[in-house]
Amino acid sequence: MKTTTTKTIVFITGAFVSSDCWNEWKAYFEEKGYATISPAWPYKDAPACTLRERHPDADIASQRLANLTAYFTSIVKQLPEKPILIGHSMGGLITQLLLQKDLAIAGVAIHSLQPKGIFTFKFSFYKAGWPALGFFTNANKSYLMSFAEWQYAFTNGMPYEDQKEAYYKLLVPESKLVVRDATTDAAKIDFNRPHAPLLFLAGSTDRFIPASLNYSNYKKYNHTASVIDFKEFANRNHFVLGQPGWQELAGYILNWLNQRSIAKS
Repeated sequence: MKTTTTKTIVFITGAFVSSDCWNEWKAYFEEKGYATISPAWPYKDAPACTLRERHPDADIASQRLANLTAYFTSIVKQLPEKPILIGHSMGGLITQLLLQKDLAIAGVAIHSLQPKGIFTFKFSFYKAGWPALGFFTNANKSYLMSFAEWQYAFTNGMPYEDQKEAYYKLLVPESKLVVRDATTDAAKIDFNRPHAPLLFLAGSTDRFIPASLNYSNYKKYNHTASVIDFKEFANRNHFVLGQPGWQELAGYILNWLNQRSIAKS
C-alpha cells in the first residue's frame, strides 16, 4: 500500500451540539503529535449557553447542508496539506461528502448520519429524529432539543447528572432545514467512486443513528480498490464523543491510521 501521511486533523461537528464537544479529542491527538482544528459551524461560534439564549435564531435556522459542505470545503482547501477528517453524526456525512471531493487522505465517520437513499426501519431512529425535522412548524425558527429528547436521543444509559451536565454544556439550537437536507441531493454519495480510506464507527446503543444504519452506509460503498472499514462498539450512545471511555474509540482510530499507513510522518 502506498504510504501517505499528514499531521493535520479536522474534526467536523454534528448537529445539535457545540464544537466544544471535540476539546478532549483535540488534546488527545495533539499529544500524539497532530495539529488539530474543530471549526464551529457558521453562526455557532459562541458558547453553547449564549447560543441557547439567542434561540430562536433566524441565522441558525437558515443553515443548509450544501452551505455547510461548501464551508468545510473552503476550510480544508486552505490547509497546507490534505488532512484526516473525523466527523460525528452530520459531521460524519460531511466527511463522506468531502472525501468524494478528494479533499482528505482519510476519513473517519463516527455514528454518521446517512447519505441520501439509505434507510432504517428502527423505531428509535424516527422517534429521536422526528422533532428536529420540524414538519408543520416554522422553518424560519431554530429548533432546540428538550432535555427529555436529549436523554432519549443522545445520552441514553448515562447517569442523570451526567446527562444534565452534557446538556447544558454542549446543546445548541439547530436548523430544521439542515436536518431535512439529509434526504436530498445535497447528501448524495457516489458509492462507486474511488475514495480515500474511510472508517465507520458505530455504537450498539445509539438510538439516533443505529449501528445497523451505519453498517448499511458502510456496505453501500462498492469501489473495491478503495479502503473501507467498519467497527461497532458495545454500549455506545450518540453522545459517544463525551461518553465515559471515549478514549477507546480515539485509540482505535489512531491504531487504524497506523495500520492503514496514514499516521503522521
